[in-house]
Amino acid sequence: MAVFRNQTSYERFWTGRNYLTQLSTSVRNLTRSFLTCSHKPGSKPLAAEKADTEMIVRLMVAILYSVKNHLRAEWGAAIVPGGSVEANGHPSFRPEYAELLPPGIQGYEADGLGLPLELMFFVEKYIRIGFDKGWFHGPQASQMQVQVNGMVDAYSRMETIRMTPLPVAHLIHQKQVLALYCCILPFAMVDDMNWWAVPIVALVTFTLYGIEGIGSQLEDPFGYDKNDIAMDAIAEDSRQEIMVMLAQWKKNGEMFAANESVSFFKS
Repeated sequence: MAVFRNQTSYERFWTGRNYLTQLSTSVRNLTRSFLTCSHKPGSKPLAAEKADTEMIVRLMVAILYSVKNHLRAEWGAAIVPGGSVEANGHPSFRPEYAELLPPGIQGYEADGLGLPLELMFFVEKYIRIGFDKGWFHGPQASQMQVQVNGMVDAYSRMETIRMTPLPVAHLIHQKQVLALYCCILPFAMVDDMNWWAVPIVALVTFTLYGIEGIGSQLEDPFGYDKNDIAMDAIAEDSRQEIMVMLAQWKKNGEMFAANESVSFFKS
C-alpha cells in the first residue's frame, strides 16, 4: 500500500510537470506567431496594432503567473494572500505580474471565474481580430486556436490534480496498517533474531515511513516545498525569454529584421 501511494503521488507530480510544460510551450508558440505574423504581408503594423500585440504578448506571460497562483489558491488579479489592504478596501500590494495585465482588468474569482480562463478570452479575441484583418490565414488561425485549447486543457488538468487529493479512507487505512505492521513485526522476529530484531525492525520502520513520507510530499506538486515543481523559476524563465523577444520586436532587432543575406527575405 505504501508503494502504491508513492507511485500514485509521483505520477501526480510528473503529470503536473508535463502539463505545465504543455502550457509554457503553447505560450512560446503563440508568442512567436504573434510577433512574427501580426501584420499584413508587405506592410508595417500601425502603432495601435503594435500596442495590441505587445499587450497580448505580456498577457501570455501573465497567464503563466495566474495559473501558478490559481493552483496555490492565491486568488485575484489585484491582491494575493499576505498583501495589505488600505482603509478604503483597495489593495496596497500588487502581484508580481500586475504590470503584465491589461489596464483596468477586473477579476471575477468571487463569481467563480478563474483569472487564467479570463485571460485566455483576450488571446482568442486577438486571434479572431487578426484573422478578420488578414494577419492570419485560416489554417494558421486554426492552429493558434489549437494552442489556446491546449492551454485550457493543461490548466484544467493541473487544476484537477490540485483539487482531487487521494481518498481519505485510503490514507487512513494505510497509516493504520503501517502502524499495526510495525508494532507486530518485533514479536514475529524476536525468537529468530534475538537482539538483532531491534535494529532490523528500526530499519524496516524507517524505510516504510520514509516511503509514506515521500508520497505525502509529492501528492500536491504545486506548493512551495523544495520537492514541489519549481513553478516560480519556470514562470520567471519564460518571462525573461519572452521579454527579450518582445524587446527585439519593438526595436525591429536582428531577430525580426529582414536580412538581405538570407535568400528568402529577397522574395
